[in-house]
Parts: sequence; structure tokens; C-alpha cells
Amino acid sequence: MIDLTINEKGLESAVQRARERNIIIPTFAQQKDPSLIPSSITEELQSIGLWDIHPRNLFRINWKNEPVPDGGFHDVNYFELPPELTGVEARIIGLVGKYFPTGSHKVGATFGCLIPRLVTGQFNPVIHKAVWPSTGNYCRGGAYDATLLACESIAILPEEMSSERFKWLQSVAGEIIKTPGSESNVKEIFDKVWELKRTRENLFIFNQFEEFGNYLWHHQVSGPAIEEVLDKELGNNNFSGLTLTSGSAGTLGCGDYLKQVYPSMKIVAGEALQCPTMLLAGYGAHKIEGIGDKHIPWIHNIKNTDMVIAIDDIDTVKIMRLFNEKEGQKYLKEIGITEEVIEKLPLLGISSIANMLMSIKFAKYFELTKNDVIVTVFTDSMELYQSRLQELNQKTGPYTREDSLRDSYAHLQGQKIDNMLELDYMEKKRIHNLKYFTWIEQQSRELEELNNQWYDEDYWRNIPMLSKDIDELIVEFNEKTGLLK
Repeated sequence: MIDLTINEKGLESAVQRARERNIIIPTFAQQKDPSLIPSSITEELQSIGLWDIHPRNLFRINWKNEPVPDGGFHDVNYFELPPELTGVEARIIGLVGKYFPTGSHKVGATFGCLIPRLVTGQFNPVIHKAVWPSTGNYCRGGAYDATLLACESIAILPEEMSSERFKWLQSVAGEIIKTPGSESNVKEIFDKVWELKRTRENLFIFNQFEEFGNYLWHHQVSGPAIEEVLDKELGNNNFSGLTLTSGSAGTLGCGDYLKQVYPSMKIVAGEALQCPTMLLAGYGAHKIEGIGDKHIPWIHNIKNTDMVIAIDDIDTVKIMRLFNEKEGQKYLKEIGITEEVIEKLPLLGISSIANMLMSIKFAKYFELTKNDVIVTVFTDSMELYQSRLQELNQKTGPYTREDSLRDSYAHLQGQKIDNMLELDYMEKKRIHNLKYFTWIEQQSRELEELNNQWYDEDYWRNIPMLSKDIDELIVEFNEKTGLLK
């Protein structure tokens, strides 16, 4: 699942490159708990900006950065949405991804994919280019991590993604390849990867939908971060569930961690109603940027997933305007939402809004009360989608108070318990079996492994155990560079 075979020649090159470029690599343990980071590095970070292209920012790939342009570490970044906003009594808490470098927690997923290959020498930064097939933030995170690690990179993403993604990538990625369509067009991304494999040499593909480093990072870092929040906030309340849009399904890996601590909680996977692959084996295109569709990710542990919720992309677009336009914020203040909460609402990007809506529908379906807690993740912020607001203003005109009232009632508090499915054994197996068509027929994975994912109880349990081995390899790598002496 994650090959840790050592390539001595590649490792020698990687160590030499790190020594030349002053690169020190954090362990998973340090990303989980920044207090383990050497004080010399913590002090050095005080003069380095959060988004700066500097190798020390590898140590900022965690949930505990101070929410400022530069600074140190503190508790996990999160905030709670009040019932006056959501229309449900249940407490909805979201971890905030904006305060990662690049403004999204996807830098963690890409770190989890790249680092095991680097510290084993399988990926040689002197000769290999890192290829990041993605629907958006993953390739941004991959290009950023690769640049910090002095690696060349190729970012692949759909041409219809927001202009902010492309503009920023131009300053980081060595090459940008645009594929046809939107976030729904994942197969076109895969097809481009196969074309590159046939026509170019010395490429290393880090496919977020099949790389278990993605799953591992979220299991070992995001899972404990949520556990820390729950330790602080749960009290005598009940942790009811984790609600996350699927995307690559990497973030859902933290659910497997949490279920070991809270066995009764539910893991809820979301998708766009316009492309209901898990819900109806369906297809289509949608506007919830950052979640891929028309396939089931190889790294999604379907057997441990309890519910599927489909979110209408119209709802996400309407609420995006409600939360970010001046008239929308003015209306929210009128109905009793505090200025403190209103100021935080732009922390929710488009897929984050979908995660919030999943939480609301989940709470309504199970008739949750003020004694129930739901956790989700606000993957990125509106900083990456300002062009979408401008496009909507040009298309439909300025946002008005009437729009605010309608969107609040119809698209936010008016969420219903439609397009939801509790998964019994056979429903889970139906979704799992959809992996066959993408991964066995198209992507040449092994049928035996597909069956092991379903029937072998140790398959998913063994992945997190690799983090200790990877951390040991990272420590050895840093010792070989001599930069921590």
C-alpha cells in the first residue's frame, strides 16, 4: 500500500539535494504535535510568512498554526456555527483549513504522498518530476510541497477551476496542464496521466485518489486534531458524526481514526447532487469546486462509511453569496448572527459550505439536539473564490436584501432530508464494487487488492501502522543531511 523499499542511489541524491537546499523534514508526530518541533526551527519560523516559499514551512503543515500571516503554533484552528445560522440545535464544529500554507489542508495530503517516496529514495528529486493530478487544491499543495523540497512538479487540473488556482500555480508549479471540463471530469485527468506516462520519462505520479499517503496523513494528523477539539468541546455531549464531501476521500481517513475512539459515531460521505455517484451510481457536472466525481476513490474505506448525502450545488452558490456579499452579511446581522461569526464565514470556501450543509441535513435526519456534536472540515476559504463572486455579480446583478432573505430560508435553513442514504451492508458493497470499473478496468490495479479492501479486516488497520516506520526514515534522513546538528 505504501512501499518503503529503499533505493540507495535515489536516497543519496535526495539527501545531497536536501543538504544543499537546507531542507529539514518534519515527522508525522511533529505535524500532529508541533511542540515536538526543535526550538531552533520554531524560532526561525517567526520571520517566515505562512505562504512563503521556504523549506521551514514544511513544519507549518499542521492544524495548529497561529491564524496570522506569520507566527508560531497554538491550539487547533476551528469554530462553531451557531443554531441561529444553521437552523438546527445540534452543535456543528468545523476545523479551519485556511491557516495551512496555500490556504488549504491539502498540503498535508500531498506531504503524506511525497515524503515516503523521498526518504526511501524511490523519488529522486534530481531526476524525477512530481506529477499532481487533481481537481484543484491537491495540485496546489503538491506543487508547493515539491518546491519547498527543491523538486520540479507538474500540476494537472480541469480548465474550468477558479482563476485564483491557476494564477497562484503559475508562480510555483514548473508546468500546468489544463484538462477538459470541471471538477466532475476526473477521468480526463487520469487519461492525461496515462498520456504523460507513454510520452515522457522520469515522471513520478502522485494520484491523490489512489495514494495511501493521503489517507495516512489524515488518519494520523487530522484525526488526532479533531480528537483534541472534542476533548475540549464535547463534555457530556454525544459525538454524533463526521461529515465530509468525498473528493479524493483522503480526509475521510480521519473518520477511521475517530471511530476507534468513538465507536458509535457515524462517518458521512458527501457528493454533489448533480453527480450522485455514491447515491445513484450517477454522473454529471457540478459547481462544488474541489470534489471529484464519477468514480469511487481507491483510498475510500467504503465499508466503514455509514451514510451518503448529496448536496445541490445551487445551494452552495447561493450561500456563498449570502456569507460574503455585504447585503448578505447585513441581513445575517439583522436576524441575530453576531459580528464575530459573520467575520468568520468567509473561512468557508465552496466545498466547505457543502460540508456545512451535510452537517445540517445529517442533524435533521437523525433529529439531533443541542446535546449532539457534529464535526466537519472547512477545507479552504473564499480567498480562493473571489472570481466566482465577481462572475455571479456580472451574470445576475448585485446581491440584494431580498436575495439574502430568500437564500437564507430556502437554501440554508430550508435544507431537507432528501438525497440521503443510510448504508446497510449491501449498499456499502454496491458502492465499493464501483471501484472495479475505474481502478481495475481503467487504471490497472489488482483485483486481489480490491477484494482485500472489502474482506481483509487488517487491510485498513495496517496503513496507520506505517507512520512510525516513515517517521523513523525521516529522522534517519535528517541525520544524514546533518542540518539539525
